[in-house]
Parts: sequence; C-alpha cells; structure tokens
Amino acid sequence: MSQDKLRTEIEARRDELVSLTQDLIRIPTLNPPGEYYRDICDYLDRRLSNAGFQTELIRAIGAPGDSDRYPRWNIVARRQGARDGQCVHFNSHIDVVEVGHGWTTDPFGGAVIDGKVYGRGACDMKGGFAASIIAAETFIAVYPDFAGAIEISGTADEESGGFGGVAYLAERGYFSPERVQHVIIPEPLNKDRICLGHRGVWWAEIETKGEIAHGSMPFLGDCAVRHMGAVINEMEETLFPALAARRTEMPVVPEGAKQSTLNINSIHGGEAEQGDGYTGLPSPCVPDRCRIVVDRRFLIEEDISEVEAEVRDTLERVRKGRDGFEYDMRELHRVLPTMTERDAPVVGAVAQAVQEVFGREADYVVSPGTYDQKHIDRIGRLKNCIAYGPGILDLAHKPDEYVGIDDMVQSAQVMALALKDLLEV
Repeated sequence: MSQDKLRTEIEARRDELVSLTQDLIRIPTLNPPGEYYRDICDYLDRRLSNAGFQTELIRAIGAPGDSDRYPRWNIVARRQGARDGQCVHFNSHIDVVEVGHGWTTDPFGGAVIDGKVYGRGACDMKGGFAASIIAAETFIAVYPDFAGAIEISGTADEESGGFGGVAYLAERGYFSPERVQHVIIPEPLNKDRICLGHRGVWWAEIETKGEIAHGSMPFLGDCAVRHMGAVINEMEETLFPALAARRTEMPVVPEGAKQSTLNINSIHGGEAEQGDGYTGLPSPCVPDRCRIVVDRRFLIEEDISEVEAEVRDTLERVRKGRDGFEYDMRELHRVLPTMTERDAPVVGAVAQAVQEVFGREADYVVSPGTYDQKHIDRIGRLKNCIAYGPGILDLAHKPDEYVGIDDMVQSAQVMALALKDLLEV
C-alpha cells in the first residue's frame, strides 16, 4: 500500500482522534498532587488492549510523590510485529499542571470551538498523546505484517521532574537500547519542528540567616530578609548581566532562551503565612530566616560545576562586604543539557515525514525547559530520542489552552509515516 493510504486513513479517523483527546482531557490528572493517574491508565489499558497491545500498569513505588493516597501509576503498551525488528516507542506524560485563573471554557470539558479542542493538557500534551495512538493504530491497520514492535507509554509526573514516571521506568530497563531503538515524545513544539533536546537546569535553595527580635526594636535583631535583599541586588548587578551576555549554538526557541537564564522561583522570609480563614495581623518580629529557590537554565557550552560556582561566588561577594551575613546553599535538582544528533535515525525519519506532509523542510529546535528526554538519555543511555508533536509551545500552562484539530491530524500523519520508515513493512 502507498504512503498516501496512511495519510488518508488517518484523515478518516479525525473524529476518533478528537474524541480520544476529549476523553483524555476529561480525566483531571492534576500534578501536584497527582490525581486520577490510575483512572487514565485504566482508560488507556482498555483502549490499547482492544487494539492488540500487551499492556503493563506499573506503580513507581517509593518514587518522589508516590503515596497510597496519590500512587504514581504508569502504563507501557507493546504491539509486537509479525517478525523481529526494531522498536519505536511513543512516550507521553499523563499529568497536567494546575488550572490557574482566566479560563473562559471548562478546563476539563474538552470543548471543540473553531477547529480547536480546549482544556488543561490539550496542548501539553494529551493532544499529542492521542495523535501518537491514532498514528500507531492506523499504521498497524495498514501494515499488519510489519517487522519489529511499537510501544506506547503514558507516564507520571513529567511536570514535576518525571521521577515517578520515565525515570522510574528507565531505571528498570524500559528505555534500554536493547529493548527500544527509537523514541518520539509528542511534546507541543509545533507540527513542523523536530526538537532535538533541551537546555540544562540547576535548582538551588539559598537561605540567609539573622536573629529574631521585636519588630519595634529591629536594632536588637538581624533581619534575614534584608540580607537576602543584598543577595538579590548583587545578582541584579553582576550575575544577571553576565548570564544575558552568553549565547549558545543550540537552536533553542524562543530567541530569548538562547542565553543563560536565572529565575527566582520563590521567596519567603519571616513568619509563616496563615490560612485563608485567618483574619488577624502577623506578630511583630524581625525575621531570622529568609529563603529563595533559584532556577538556573544553562547552555550546552557551560559546565555544571561553573554554574554552581558562580552562584556561590555571588554569595561570597555579599558575605565579604556585609557584616553579620551568613548563608546556606543547598542543591535541589540538576539536569545536564542534551541534544540528539541531526543524523540520528529517528530525526531523519521524522524530517522526511514532515517534508512529505507539509511540503517543506522541518525546523530543528531545542527546548528552553527540560522534559523526559533527560531520563531516556541519562538513565536509559538511549540517544536516538526526539520530541515531536502538535500544539503551540507558548500555550502550555496558559488559560484557555487548546490544540488544533488539523495540527493533530497532520502530526499523526507524520508519526505514522515515520513508523513506516523506521520499521520494515
């Protein structure tokens, strides 16, 4: 059968693709805390079992966030071909971020408006997940005697690091090069883009110390918040300008992410905030502790040891010029940059499919933030991995998030054509 048959068959399943996307959106898999993971895995189990896949439901027992109240469930489904060959794996995360404010549609309604499906996770990444399922099912229907295997996974906690999802599975060999040879992650990087990897990330908590005293006599204490103000001022004066001056050869999007960045993710000092129902005033105290969390995104040209050292150097400059200044710094999280080579087999297959579907060459990009490719690379030791999927990256985590129906159909066509290229038919 011709490649046109694949594209025609996927177009014929447009309504099914929309319905599948809506079903996934309507399961509110909010993370944190990690709700309805088992529900969506059970739904996918029924769907993929009916399509002839052998399925496993795997709980990431002991992973960060896993508890009896909020168990971290994952599903891995495998469809073996008629004869031996390589394996193509589609990996999508099942979790979505908080809803936030500003929605004009039901965030878990899956409404279809003007050719778009709306809802939290529509873009990031339940639309891409649905497209990969339709692509795989259509490919199997058109080429039932294919060689090799197709795997589809739905994994937990990507939005909070992926440790209860892809990392857990990778540690147990599910992404070893002996088992899987090609991985496509349908993250929303736009339908004509191939995402080769991501920048690095280093998170740290910085705490400044002071001495508690009565707020009417602050001279008898030592204000940790003022000390932290000096830290932030030093960052503004020296660190932020230095980072802004660095540029990468990585094809990072958007343009602003081609530089090194640092975000002050949170700040807290002094008395703990009371609950919403509390109507009293805070007590008058000099704060003896202040903490910030910094989120440093770094480039493939930078060394992780230097990333850490320059933040510590910033703190040391403050310490030398400020009486009574004490601090602690604690690393929370680190991920090295990763970038798949453009001549990797999965890159070539998807690029050829993009050319066929859209009549133009694919753009090659790198994500400003990390996603689960980091675990497939670092733990699984599998380099032949990319992100490709429908959706506009800028809509992720925003109110009125949506995914275009035409984009999903076309992305599913690209994925199916890539399967034909990577697997013998």
